[in-house]
Amino acid sequence: MAPPLLSPFPALSSSRYADGLAVVGISVCTAVLCEAISWALIYRTPSYRSLRSSIDRASKKLETMKTSSAVATAPAAAKKTSKTKKMDRVETSLKESTRDLSLFKFKSGAVVAVVLFVVFGLLNSLFEGKTVAKLPFAPVSLVYKMSHRGLPGNDPTDCSMAFLYLLCSISIRTNLQKFLGFAPPRGAAGAGLFPMPDPKTS
Repeated sequence: MAPPLLSPFPALSSSRYADGLAVVGISVCTAVLCEAISWALIYRTPSYRSLRSSIDRASKKLETMKTSSAVATAPAAAKKTSKTKKMDRVETSLKESTRDLSLFKFKSGAVVAVVLFVVFGLLNSLFEGKTVAKLPFAPVSLVYKMSHRGLPGNDPTDCSMAFLYLLCSISIRTNLQKFLGFAPPRGAAGAGLFPMPDPKTS
């Protein structure tokens, strides 16, 4: 009788890692689905492309103006004031375009939120109270409260589904957006529906 075949990856085939791999796999599929929804509702539309293009142009123009202003040697007061006013106009236009872009993306955000909520509910029903992964170290108290939430026992290296899903969702979708070219424009970084107040106007 022939001996049973052994798996070349015994660690991965173990049920010890099956739950964690399932959560990671579902996170990848969810990220792809969310980006597909965003592409269908936003990224492929002419309005989004026009806004993104205007943000890119305004951002590059503002950087160029700041660079030329910094290397200028003893400019005249009137010329300096004129450059400052132009920079203010470009910066104001950039902020308005960024706000419009955020409002434009808001409609797909609601659909994506529903998808994430449904997937999280499904995962929670499948892995409630189960350890899906092991952390390589004992986390600090604040992280421990999140990573060990809903798990029995006191092992600080136990990782819950919610914590693993959160880490995967953030890292996978962010890198997927960069890979597909859907990441926010440079000029839109840190901006949103409620931008920080301009210190020059306070």
